[in-house]
Amino acid sequence: MLTLASEVEVLARFGRALADPIRCRLLLALREAPAHPSDLAEQLGVSRTRLSNHLACLRDCGLVVAVPVGRRTRYELADPRFAHALDDLRSAVVAIETDRTCADAADKGCC
Repeated sequence: MLTLASEVEVLARFGRALADPIRCRLLLALREAPAHPSDLAEQLGVSRTRLSNHLACLRDCGLVVAVPVGRRTRYELADPRFAHALDDLRSAVVAIETDRTCADAADKGCC
């Protein structure tokens, strides 16, 4: 059982993983289907080196796993529940984005 402190740490780690647009795109791509790094690099339009660094970050965060397939490695979400969590999070963020209630959002840069 996680303590409150460890729950906060896990959520913060997840937040750091989502803080980068490439990692977000990677997670959304892997939500659709497992993939090999070369295919992901092409799909996202980034170099293999850059992609490798982002995959390492997501692996270290425990969000994706590397699965050996012959001489190649395939990446997939570490837990199928992440796909549902990403869908729920994306839906919530889109709903918030379309219904901004903070009148000063543009001036304050807060929302």
